Amino acid sequence: MIASLGMYDARWLHGANDALWQAIAARLRHEGVAQVPARLTRDRPLDAIWADPGLLLAQTCGYPLTMRLGDRVLPVAVPCYRAEGCEGAWHRSAIVVRRDDPAATPDDLAGRRAAMNARDSNTGMNLLRAAVAPLAQGGRFFGEVIETGAHARSVLAVIAGRADLAAVDAVTLALLRDRYPGLNRRIRVLGWSAASPGLPLITAQAAMIEPLRRALAAVIADPALAGLRAVLRIEGLAVLDRSAYAVVPALEAEAQRAGYPVLA
Repeated sequence: MIASLGMYDARWLHGANDALWQAIAARLRHEGVAQVPARLTRDRPLDAIWADPGLLLAQTCGYPLTMRLGDRVLPVAVPCYRAEGCEGAWHRSAIVVRRDDPAATPDDLAGRRAAMNARDSNTGMNLLRAAVAPLAQGGRFFGEVIETGAHARSVLAVIAGRADLAAVDAVTLALLRDRYPGLNRRIRVLGWSAASPGLPLITAQAAMIEPLRRALAAVIADPALAGLRAVLRIEGLAVLDRSAYAVVPALEAEAQRAGYPVLA
């Protein structure tokens, strides 16, 4: 079996995520789970990890969960994060611009250049599309949309002037601010998107759902791991029914009805 915590796993967080996995793995072994991966998988694309029938645990985005992963994976739980824009198991995207950008509202971003991490991202694409769909005309709102491959790269594109704005999920923005204390001197939050459920932990092993939930709950409750959880900004765990993620395709459908099916 394989495991991944790749959604919030920037290089400077590898050590923290490795320690988190070791704590989870130890509790899974205590539960009697066999073949617990000794380490996290980082040498494969996330799409390949999510689709692997041997997946024990990974974290994914609400967009691929609802749009293409289907019954191949099962939601286990949702980490709750201590970050502006997060409320329990729900989160938002921050629409960020350069600190000196004159824009005051999303309306002021018409015709500007937007950066997004990926076309299949809920926080980087879907929530941004939903935010500007009512403002679009003729199926367009932005002058150009560039794809960067990562939220952090979208922020860098804004800072460097290659883009004027980006939608960045609340947890990534908080982690970037932790790493780069001067970031607030370079960018500011123009506004926040609609809320959607946070990034779910998933498995392809139906029999492992309850052992995984018990192991995760134990790690969240362990006072000895408080410092580790603080580094990763994890403050709780929630179990959401898969139906909670219906908001993700619903936002896409709203944009389509508004005549704005593609972020453009």
